[in-house]
Amino acid sequence: MNIQEVKELVSQFDGSSLREFDLRKGDFEIYLSKNETYGRVTQPVAVAQVAPSTPTPPVVEGTSTSVTTEEVVVEAVGELITSPIVGVVYLQPAPEKPAFVKVGDKVSEGETVCIVEAMKMMNEVPSDISGEIMEVLVENEQVVGIGDPLFRVKGV
Repeated sequence: MNIQEVKELVSQFDGSSLREFDLRKGDFEIYLSKNETYGRVTQPVAVAQVAPSTPTPPVVEGTSTSVTTEEVVVEAVGELITSPIVGVVYLQPAPEKPAFVKVGDKVSEGETVCIVEAMKMMNEVPSDISGEIMEVLVENEQVVGIGDPLFRVKGV
């Protein structure tokens, strides 16, 4: 796999509902995980290790060889706004109204970015960071759990 294929795989994984993904093909191996702590996350979303495709040469006494492993780190830019509760996410205040936020919008800390309905109660989800919406990670009316990522925000 080349770097572009790895980036596409990470992008598709990020947009999916999968929590973990492990792929092994020949000498290539990649493990992706969305498991995270509750609240705002500032760590890389995925790390991929790519092993070299050439075999390791045999070691002959009296000589030294070094084997390197190429490491590709794919970091998602920004911080995540996560769901504080289990429920159904609504990206707009009413069906006929525009979305609270969309990609490219600027948000302020405390500004409502969506609603999560739980047990017929509408719970506003505020942004815990000021910045620009980089990604909307959920669909309207999608069921979310505690800690599920909703938006990626690039802080200012």
